[in-house]
Amino acid sequence: MNKAAASLRIFNSLSGSKEPFVPIEEKHVGMYVCGPTVYSNVHLGNCRTFISFDLVYRYLKYLGYTVRYVRNITDAGHLENDADEGEDRISKKARLERIEPMEVVQRYTVDFHKTLAAFNTLPPNIEPTATGHIIEQIEIIKGILKAGFAYEVNGSVYFDVKTYNETHHYGILSGRNIEDMIHNTRDLSGQSDKRSPQDFALWKKAEPQHIMRWPSPWGDGFPGWHLECTAMSTKYLGEQFDIHGGGMDLKFPHHECEIAQAKAINKKNPVNTWMHANMLTLNGKKMAKSTGNNILPQELFEGSNSILSKAFNADVARFFMLQAHYRSVLDLSNDALEAAEKGYNRLKQGIALLPELPASTSSSFDVNEYIAAYHNAMNDDFNSPILIAQLFETVKMIQRTQKGDETLTQGDIQKLRQTINLFVFDVLGLTLASSTGENTYLDKALSVLIHMREQARANKDFATSDQIRDALLAKGIQLKDGKDGTSYTLES
Repeated sequence: MNKAAASLRIFNSLSGSKEPFVPIEEKHVGMYVCGPTVYSNVHLGNCRTFISFDLVYRYLKYLGYTVRYVRNITDAGHLENDADEGEDRISKKARLERIEPMEVVQRYTVDFHKTLAAFNTLPPNIEPTATGHIIEQIEIIKGILKAGFAYEVNGSVYFDVKTYNETHHYGILSGRNIEDMIHNTRDLSGQSDKRSPQDFALWKKAEPQHIMRWPSPWGDGFPGWHLECTAMSTKYLGEQFDIHGGGMDLKFPHHECEIAQAKAINKKNPVNTWMHANMLTLNGKKMAKSTGNNILPQELFEGSNSILSKAFNADVARFFMLQAHYRSVLDLSNDALEAAEKGYNRLKQGIALLPELPASTSSSFDVNEYIAAYHNAMNDDFNSPILIAQLFETVKMIQRTQKGDETLTQGDIQKLRQTINLFVFDVLGLTLASSTGENTYLDKALSVLIHMREQARANKDFATSDQIRDALLAKGIQLKDGKDGTSYTLES
């Protein structure tokens, strides 16, 4: 176990403060993250959430924990207005396109996996589906009914929030008060089977036109959206586990309902640490397909959109997202992505210098202080922007060492190189590939100019050689002559 593990503090949404992380079982972490509802292409806001928890997963693994990471696929039960009325999102898509619901699920699950692979996220250890756990959900409903916290009416089963709140606190995660919720809610229409507007569905009766349906003790129907996560997290992580994550928009009602369901049947708090990633906006506004203020990941990668000036690869987009803390709102814009791309290239160029650093008999700065700063950043609630800032400080020292203004021993060079590689590649999950397709063409064009310059120098035509070097430098491209040939760097 890495010594830094003892210093990890995580912001717990349940307490509203940072807390020392102590797993239930030493050296093992159980983490559940709410996955996508697969009825459309995954959008960038979702991607930011999954990249944030990929960072958490990666750092926990770096610290030496054995992590069981569970992330579900919602392929049934998520109604279109996030409540208990309306049509199942997947069924609606299937009806509109006249295809099977599972065809919709397959198409967009493949898109989800393909997109997250492009962002270099690690797959979870278990990726269960709602439809694969209908039996478990029915058994939980039976248990909640037996405990007296639910009621059945006309083939549907609802969680009784008012009864639950008599002995528990419904609203403990979101900080809501049930009396205020009741006061601010309109009376139910005569067509609703609910006793109270705050009650939520555990099982919904399937009307004749509903495509996705399963038999149950209460008749043909389908599970409520909130129930699946309780069923799957409990099955794979136990009645109590360490971390539950998701987007900020899921805190209420989804995660609030998960707590109520679990407490009702297991009589204990299901999760020690609740984590919520904040939203991604676009040009200062909420992303929405209806307003056109929206961009899909593939449109970002290909540049096939009217919002951005060019394509940005997935590694740059990931770097951009990690430059903000996961709990802060992040605004995506053309200027912000271009700035991130410049920073990304600067980091890449700095790391590329590491193998070429000259070794000295002594070090003029303490490498261990820089390494400690990396750990301190990540131990402070996975503060990736501070980590990146510390990496840039290290790049400055690398550049100064390469110029001869600072010195490092061979041992410190190796230690720095190994640690930076761990944090950049293993923790931040960057690949440091070419930032755009344009760099490939830039490499080819510059290789021609470098070859011409080498020929000029071989012919002792130093005027032409210097002219090529100075003309490129004026454009922000610096040539560097070394024992292995000539390389270039781009000025930021």
